[in-house]
Formats: sequence, C-alpha cells, structure tokens
Amino acid sequence: MFLNLKERSDKEEIMDDFHMEGPLLESTLDKIASINKWLGGNRITVSGLTELWKHTNKDVAIIIADLGCGNGDMLRVVADLARKEKRKVKLIGIDANKFTIQYARKLSTSYPEISYINGIVPSAAFKELNYDIVLSTLFFHHFANRELKESLTEITSKASLGIVVNDLHRSQLAIFLFRVVTLFIPNQMVKEDGITSIQRGFRKNEIQNFAKELKLTNSQVYWKWAFRYQWIIRTNN
Repeated sequence: MFLNLKERSDKEEIMDDFHMEGPLLESTLDKIASINKWLGGNRITVSGLTELWKHTNKDVAIIIADLGCGNGDMLRVVADLARKEKRKVKLIGIDANKFTIQYARKLSTSYPEISYINGIVPSAAFKELNYDIVLSTLFFHHFANRELKESLTEITSKASLGIVVNDLHRSQLAIFLFRVVTLFIPNQMVKEDGITSIQRGFRKNEIQNFAKELKLTNSQVYWKWAFRYQWIIRTNN
C-alpha cells in the first residue's frame, strides 16, 4: 500500500509521549538502536563527527551534545571511538523522556565521560549548555519545519565546530525496506513509529532549502544507505 509522501507528515509517534515508561519502551529503544546499527546508521553519524573534529587538538576536550539520545547507544559509540583515538571528549545526552534518560544512565555506567540531561530541545536548560558539536540522529524529523528552523538557529549560533544531522529520506522504497526489516519483529510500537518516522522524513531539496533560509553557507547534504541523509553543518563559531 502506497502512502502519500508529497509533504512531511504531522502525525505524532507513539514515542512522542514523554511520560511513557516501562519494559515496552526499553525494548523499543534497544530495537531502534539495533536497527540503526544494522542498517549502517551509526556510521553515518560517526563519519560526520570525524569530519568535524579531525583537525582539532586531541588533548583539548570537545563537548558533544546528542539530541534525543534515546538509550545512549550513539554516545557510547562515540566514547569508544574517542578512547581508541586517545581523544578527550565530554559527551552530553539530552532526551525529553525522564524514564529514557534513567535507562541510558543505567547502560552507561562504565562511561564517566557521558552525562545525561532530561529536557526538551529547545528549553531553558538546553540554552544554557555550551557545546562544540551537536549530533542529531533520527531526531529532527520529530520537528515541524518551523520548530526545526528555530532549533537550528539556536544551535548553530552556539556550536563552535558544527552539527551532524543523520535523518530519514522520505520515500516509498524506504517504507518498503523498513517493513521487510521489521517483518519478524513483534514490537508493534517499533513498526508503527518506524513508518511514521519515514513519513515525517525529508527530501534533499527540503534540507537544502533549510540551509538556504538559515544562511548555512558551509553545509553539505549526502544521501546514504539505507535511505538516510547526512547533513554536515560547519559553524566555526
């Protein structure tokens, strides 16, 4: 069945309920992390990150904020990479769901370089943060266009190095692929939210229009497997 993908959907995901908690949410967070890793999503964020930090001093700690961090899987990947490269980092995970943050903390006890904040983006607490790089993996599609532009304006004014956006390409093929990948996954929330996420995803020209409207002159958009866009924004503030 084909869905109307001409415009970004404004349908909310089940996970957009910030008061959700319990084993089903834990299972969903873990499953999303596994699917993201299996389909190469982690590599998209990491390759963008390494582009931004490759010319920086490894002995000076880089502050990296991960928006909508979920169970913290991406931060742990970054922490492992920084340890391997002997690079100093301070990693901050931000998520609007208090239960999700508590779960991420439990999974990250062996990573003292990672801390977590329960809060929405943007919020007063978020605006007080200082950071060099912002990671947005499967996060910005939760925003309406106006909210996305407002958040990017705030973030680009403060990030000293840049932003790495890793998000979904809105297409019928992406929906077909997701349905195949989740065919034998019993978690209905993963299945429903996954389709909604793709419906809320982007087309390349939409991202390019955001960059133009916000005067982000030093940014590049790349299509990546599996139906993702990597958007690297250099700020050099």
